[in-house]
This record gives sequence, structure tokens and C-alpha cells, in this order.
Amino acid sequence: MLRTSVHRPLITATALGLALASAPAVAHAQSTSGTNAPVRITLTVQGPDGLLFKGKVRTRGHEVTTVTGGTHRCDGTNGGANPSAVPTPTAALDDAARKRHFTWDGTWYASFNDYSVDTIKSVSGGGSAYWNISVNGTSTPVGGCQFKLNAGDKVAFTWTAF
Repeated sequence: MLRTSVHRPLITATALGLALASAPAVAHAQSTSGTNAPVRITLTVQGPDGLLFKGKVRTRGHEVTTVTGGTHRCDGTNGGANPSAVPTPTAALDDAARKRHFTWDGTWYASFNDYSVDTIKSVSGGGSAYWNISVNGTSTPVGGCQFKLNAGDKVAFTWTAF
């Protein structure tokens, strides 16, 4: 009996190892391909005195550069949020700013592996407000470089007072 109980786990581990070594490489490559394909979303930026930007944006996850925060990945893999690169709200803001010629800035927080959006079109949250990120009317539970966007999503950056 002892002999059977010792060999069974060894046989099971060997079979599992062989199965994982042979099949998943192909399955994994197929399941993650195209996850960072560009999506078209609607982006709204609402400041304290009204609408600062509204438009359709085609975006995908990518590196983002800000004056204050430097250059960092902003593709949904931040903080292990997604297993592969995906479009994100902050990447969408960055794409809109570059294509529509407006500025934004954000501080990079290594502990969160994400940016905090500080200023959009010269409107800063300062000490009494911040830029809230919502998708389809719901505040994101993670940072703007971690949240996965889907085609047709409605993304809003809203100046929000404390």
C-alpha cells in the first residue's frame, strides 16, 4: 500500500508536467493574440467649469510619457492586473491628447505601478480635487493603466472635489 501511494503522486505529477509542456504553448499563444488590438471608445474630460474634451478615440495599451512621471508601461499588465497587454483609460487619454493637441500630466507611483492623473488641459486637481476615472458610468476599481477597455466603452475623466 505504501508503494502505491508513493508512486501515484509521482505518476500524476509526471502526466501533468507532460500535458502542460506539450499543449498550452499553442493554446496560450492563440488565446492572448490580439488582446491589445486597438479599440474605439468615447472619451470625455469634464473639468470644474465644463466640458474640456469629448470625442471618439482609437487606443491600445502602450508606453506613456509625462513631464512629471517619466515614461512607463500603461498597457493593463501594470500591477499584474491583466496577463497580457490591453487598452487602458490612461493610454486612451494619452492618445487623445497627442492627436487633439492638448496636454496632460501625471505622477508615477512605483508602489501602485500606475500614474495619478494630475492635470488635463491646464486644469489641476491640486489639494482639493482629483481626476476621477470612470468607465461606463462606474469608477474604476484600479488605476488607469490597469483597467481593461473594450470597444464601445465610455471613458470619463472627471474633476472631482473632495
